Amino acid sequence: MHKILVEVYNPASNHSFDVFIPLKSKIYEVTYLLSNTVTELSQGHYKATQQTALCDRITGQVFDINMTIEEIGLKNGSKLMLL
Repeated sequence: MHKILVEVYNPASNHSFDVFIPLKSKIYEVTYLLSNTVTELSQGHYKATQQTALCDRITGQVFDINMTIEEIGLKNGSKLMLL
């Protein structure tokens, strides 16, 4: 399985995490897994909800949850933001 290494920033906790993400995963799957992980690691500063969104940290563009990581064009070193 091919994976990429991305940086995920969470403004609520003011922390960044380096994460390996499979290229074939859908955004909704990645968002779900990341939000639950960040909830645990943020020591109460962030709590996942159904409105949690994954977006590009540079442009602020919210990703379509039905597309895959590969379809969106993310690469190693991409910077994402979990809101």
